[in-house]
Amino acid sequence: MSAVQHISPARRFKDRLAGGLVYLAFAIAVVPLVAVLWMVIQHGVARLDLEFLTHSMRNIGARDAGGGAYHAILGTLEQVALSSLISVPVGLLTAIYLVEYGRGGQLSRAISFFVDVMTGIPSVVSGLFILAFWILALGMPFSGFAGALALSILMMPTVVRSAEEMLRLVPNDLREAAYALGVPKWRTIVKVVLPTAFTGIATGIMLAVARVAGETAPLLLTVFFTDSINEDPFNGPQMGLPLYVFDQAARPTDVAVDRAWAGALTLILIVMLLNLAARFIGWWRSPARNR
Repeated sequence: MSAVQHISPARRFKDRLAGGLVYLAFAIAVVPLVAVLWMVIQHGVARLDLEFLTHSMRNIGARDAGGGAYHAILGTLEQVALSSLISVPVGLLTAIYLVEYGRGGQLSRAISFFVDVMTGIPSVVSGLFILAFWILALGMPFSGFAGALALSILMMPTVVRSAEEMLRLVPNDLREAAYALGVPKWRTIVKVVLPTAFTGIATGIMLAVARVAGETAPLLLTVFFTDSINEDPFNGPQMGLPLYVFDQAARPTDVAVDRAWAGALTLILIVMLLNLAARFIGWWRSPARNR
């Protein structure tokens, strides 16, 4: 008789009960997400047209129809790109040090502690820090770059932790095989470790991008509001999609609220497209595909 036939009915019941609880927990987590997504699509798809994507709010009043979020879309893309340029290299290099060089050292423990502390920092605190240091103390203007600095503070610990976990999953046998062939450690990291963990690292970066793309509090304190297109993130106020949604939703008119729903849907679509692009790049660069 096989081992499966010796399983008692009580154990079968417990196994099915545990499986049912897992599916129930999944449904409880998914239902609110689907409900929010459906509500945003239902209210925002009607106003999401070509005019909305290609026009700004310049000379458009709160009660006026028309207008769009082009200036906010441009601002969000530039701010997220700048914050990624700041946080991704720093976060990735930090993760490489923690995994490959600083195992068990005092410096690595200190870095891990501060990364954990940064993970729990409220978003408004990062905005206040940039406001106090960059704008008030150094006298720099409100700008998209100031907002990117605040977003990079929030993005960096997520990049460090996700990259660290992916690098730890790389088997040590791969490293030892490279060392046995006389490959230097830095070259082993660049040519063996990072390509192996690339897919997971890219996914972690996209999670960090998704987190900061919808942050409003740091932008309120560092970017300020504008209804005009500002293509220069280093000079003057620059709108972002979270600020656009916040501004339009606060106006007591139906046309403004419709623009807010469309802005929220646009932000969701941008994050989804970035995640799909990251997964495609991860699949394209995966070792299994390039064998």
